[in-house]
Amino acid sequence: QVQLVESGGGLVQAGGSLRLSCAASGGMFHRYNMGWFRQVPGKEREFVAGITWSRSMSEYADSVKGRFTISRDNAKNTLYLQMNSLEPEDTAVYYCASYGTVYSGNFASQSVDSWGQGTQVIVSS
Repeated sequence: QVQLVESGGGLVQAGGSLRLSCAASGGMFHRYNMGWFRQVPGKEREFVAGITWSRSMSEYADSVKGRFTISRDNAKNTLYLQMNSLEPEDTAVYYCASYGTVYSGNFASQSVDSWGQGTQVIVSS
């Protein structure tokens, strides 16, 4: 099973940018479909973005479309989330997720095989 470690979170002003990274080890990252989720206290974890292993398909939650970009470097076993035009509503703990080799066609509803420990993002107004 793949191990996932996120980094890059922090405090940023509204309108600013952050790039999250997720380092993978112990599995076949280059064959896994991957995603980002986020969670705020008292709410369910929500889907943010997903990308197939080949980078041929990516999906985004409506709330982040046009502002966030998911990408990956299979040679470095690393997943990224570039977040631009950040809003206070983007404040959350962001989690990296592995879907394994399966792609259902809908990352938002597909089950996750492995989770990272999360990285906190705080957007101040």
